[in-house]
Formats: sequence, C-alpha cells, structure tokens
Amino acid sequence: MSTADVAAPTERSAPARTWAPVAWVALGVATGVLMILPGGDDDGLTSMQPTTVIGIAVLGYLTAAVAGRRWVGWVAAWTFAVLVVVAGALDVPRTAVLVASAVILTGIGLVLRPRLTVPQALAAAGYLGVALIALALAPRIGLAIAGLALVAHVVWDVLHYRRDAVVTRSLALWCIGLDLVVGGACVVAAVAG
Repeated sequence: MSTADVAAPTERSAPARTWAPVAWVALGVATGVLMILPGGDDDGLTSMQPTTVIGIAVLGYLTAAVAGRRWVGWVAAWTFAVLVVVAGALDVPRTAVLVASAVILTGIGLVLRPRLTVPQALAAAGYLGVALIALALAPRIGLAIAGLALVAHVVWDVLHYRRDAVVTRSLALWCIGLDLVVGGACVVAAVAG
C-alpha cells in the first residue's frame, strides 16, 4: 500500500468539509428570511423580531452549557422557538418566557456547571439586555439597536465555531446566517424608515 492510497480517503472528504459549513449558514439564512417575511396582519419588522431571535440564540448556548452537552443547544433552540409561539398564542409576553427561562437556567447552571454557565449567562444578560432595552425605545431606534445587537451576536457565534466549544459547530454556523439576515434586515429597515 502506497502513501497515495492512504491519502485518498482524506481527499474525498475535503468537499464535505467545504460544503457542510456553507449549508448550515445557508439554512440559517433561509430561516432568517422566513422570520422577516411579512405575514397576515403583520406590521412589518419591529424590535420584537431581533429580540426574540437573540433570546432563542442565547438560551440555546446557555442550555448547552448547563447540560454540558453540545447537541442540547439544537434541542433548546427549537424548544424555545416553539415556546415563543405558544406564548404568543396564549397571550403571554414572549419576553417574560425568555427572561424567566434565562434566570432558571442560570440558577441551575451555577449549581451544576458554573465554569461553563457564567460566560453564557453574562453573554445572555448582555445581548438580551440590550434587546430588551431596545423594546422600550422609539420604534426605529429600537429596531436599529436590537438589530445591531443581533448582528453583534455573530461575533459570539464565530468565537464558538472557531473554538469548537459549548454548542455544535453546525448550530454556531446556522446562528451566524440567522443573526446576519434578521439583524441586518432590521438595521436596514430602521435606517430606511
């Protein structure tokens, strides 16, 4: 068996290493586009859309840290997305669901895995805190600030992707696409007014 024979499987897997990250980001972009499309009695983009996306994103990271299992971030992201929809259907403020979940998860995480939980809880407080403040501002200013907070969350996603830490790389990539599309659209909508 020659050295070339040993290298062949690695060369064949190179395209998978190339297209998979692109596919996850593209899925995030598609998810973001679906979130910003106008629907029914929708009044267009408000600061609530980026605030909701930030809440779901930080809770995904926080839940994975608390559980100590990276794949749990995916389960959490989809679970909190469903909880937000259910909250809306029950006329419960989605911000209350997001904040209460963050507080409960942080409490559990500080007991179970403080080393992993503290950075995620601080990030959640920062990103979600800015977005919640944006809800209280004038509509265009709030939309711009919440959108910028969501775009800034991309830095968190990239950091975790590069370190291959806390959440799966696929979740970090999906989140990059989602954050850029929704956050960017909000900033553009706020500026265009």
